[in-house]
Amino acid sequence: MRRHDLDWLRVIVFALLIFYHVGMFFVPWGWHIKNNVIYDWLTWPMRFLNQWRLPILFVISGMGTYFALNKRNGYQFVGERVKRLLIPLVFGMAVIVPVQVYAERIYNNQFAGNYFDFWPQMAFMGVYPEGNLSWHHLWFLPYLLVFSIVLTPLFLYLKNNPNAGLIGFTRRIIAKPLGLYVFLVPLYFIESLVEPFFPSTHDLFNDWFNFSNFITLFFFGFLLMTVKEPFWQVVQQRRRTYLYCGLVGFTLMIGLRVIWEDSVLIHFIEAGFMVFNFWSWILAIFGYAATYLNKSGKLLSYSNEAVYPFYILHQSVTIAIGLYLYNLEWAFWIKASILVVGTFGISWLLYEFIIRRIALIRPLFGLKSRKINADYKIENPANAK
Repeated sequence: MRRHDLDWLRVIVFALLIFYHVGMFFVPWGWHIKNNVIYDWLTWPMRFLNQWRLPILFVISGMGTYFALNKRNGYQFVGERVKRLLIPLVFGMAVIVPVQVYAERIYNNQFAGNYFDFWPQMAFMGVYPEGNLSWHHLWFLPYLLVFSIVLTPLFLYLKNNPNAGLIGFTRRIIAKPLGLYVFLVPLYFIESLVEPFFPSTHDLFNDWFNFSNFITLFFFGFLLMTVKEPFWQVVQQRRRTYLYCGLVGFTLMIGLRVIWEDSVLIHFIEAGFMVFNFWSWILAIFGYAATYLNKSGKLLSYSNEAVYPFYILHQSVTIAIGLYLYNLEWAFWIKASILVVGTFGISWLLYEFIIRRIALIRPLFGLKSRKINADYKIENPANAK
């Protein structure tokens, strides 16, 4: 049975990603281009989002994989993943991401000229950051593709053996009070023992902390779906407990960073707070979503298909707008509003009037082949008589 709450969460989290990347324009953290005025206060809501936004995306992706494998064999699933992930990645690196690199080179006075002087003459020269070829915000796609291929044999085993020991253990453990916190054990060891030696790079090959952390969360998503309704019943019943745990965990994590300087001991303590914190928020979000969002509708159907093209487009649109705004002496709320409205608006125009309607373009943005009737409403061929 389709989980509409997962569809809603996917849409909501990717929408928050647009707000997050708009925020990156204004905070002290490194990003491709920065506003002429930096706002330290904005780091606090950004930290709150940053703690769980990526982990929950990989958990949701693992849950979606469970549904995908119920309809396909292993070869069909891998083929579908290649089509839906690799094609948009290659297209995005060739067409969408160069806009960001061009804007960054202009911003840093590393290039002078218009965009057509930059692309294709320089857009594919060398690997970023020394060169210009990059996947930038699309790093999520190669990671998800590799995770899907690597874990497919294990997923097929679990799918074909519903009474496997690991599934039985998961059923038993989630029935216990706070039993879902057992999943913190591997996450804690990754955070405490791997993260200090492998800073985040998003280059796939030398990014061992992100790789090990996100593939674990991706697997957890699939595993939790194998126990089916008991998981959703637990997160619904205990959603308030998880919410309180998240509030406590976030407070402890922030307090530790503010009061004590970093050290080996503090790192191991902070790692515990961090994983407890983001896992609590993920469980709380699932619980509230299962309670209030497990319902379909036209808005969800439209948004669920639009979210992938929006993800591919949004950061290039944000940075392109930011290139014209960064040096203006305008207030924060004016610039932020222009960036948010402009990013959503331009992405929607491109999606609604080009991507959604042109059959040859749809696969470049990871969309399935569908027919569009005279009213521009998408029809699913599977439902056709």
